[in-house]
Amino acid sequence: MKIERYAAIDIGSNAIRVLISNVISSKKKPPKFMKSSMVRVPIRLGEDSFTLGEISEKNKKRIVKAMKAFKHIMKISNVKSYMACATSALREANNAEEVVALVKKTTGIQIQIIDGKREAEIISTTNIFESINKNRTFLFIDVGGGSTEFSVLVKGARIASKSFKVGTVRMINNMVSDKIWVEIQHWIEQNTQNHTKIALLGSGGNINKLFKIAGVKEGRPLSFIKLNTLYNELNQLSYEERIVQWELNPDRSDVIIPATQIYLKALQWSGASEIFVPKIGLADGMIKVLYSENKQ
Repeated sequence: MKIERYAAIDIGSNAIRVLISNVISSKKKPPKFMKSSMVRVPIRLGEDSFTLGEISEKNKKRIVKAMKAFKHIMKISNVKSYMACATSALREANNAEEVVALVKKTTGIQIQIIDGKREAEIISTTNIFESINKNRTFLFIDVGGGSTEFSVLVKGARIASKSFKVGTVRMINNMVSDKIWVEIQHWIEQNTQNHTKIALLGSGGNINKLFKIAGVKEGRPLSFIKLNTLYNELNQLSYEERIVQWELNPDRSDVIIPATQIYLKALQWSGASEIFVPKIGLADGMIKVLYSENKQ
């Protein structure tokens, strides 16, 4: 038996996180991926990028500090290899190259800026069907701060995918037009109309939190009715009340509302009545990619 540690640094629009995973492999069994630790830093890069067009000096310093901390964590954890990926916030910043160069110079960490298609590809490498029937048709949705990735999965195979510039940070800053919603509705309806008994697969911190609040057993779906009820309850509360009553982190309390709206719209447009939450995301996919590359 062989045990190796890998790290995935996910630089998103609402937060930056590092995932440390153990990969246990042997000759006779497929590798087993086990999360060791996760550290999340609430640096909202999307608020800079989507409103100012660039990452502010304040947040550039915060990114460097976070990366230095992550480097120490990876060293202490004896990480064999790492991958650092940035999504829409850094991708759309005018000074993205400057930020990447600064991080490389001060910490030695190389950041890859990936597009929506690559993001969806990496996420799809995760074993999302461990506790879910893969023979069903799913509309997979990964909601981020700056973009949302949609994929149609039939018997485990991705037959269509699309990334849209709709995310929670954009929405709270009123930066999503009606035209984009029409485009998303058209894409979902067009790519799901020939499939019956479709269900949603949800990924991201917000749907994980909603799933936990709802008290649904792992492996079971969250229904449209329950999600809609949660949305109405949360929406009636103020930002501060959601933090206190629902024990939400300050950087989660505002974005959870638009995230729920995205999932509810997708449920309606696809004709689905339930959403499964396998608790996987970009960082989990990055670990799988790292292991595969190192094995080769």
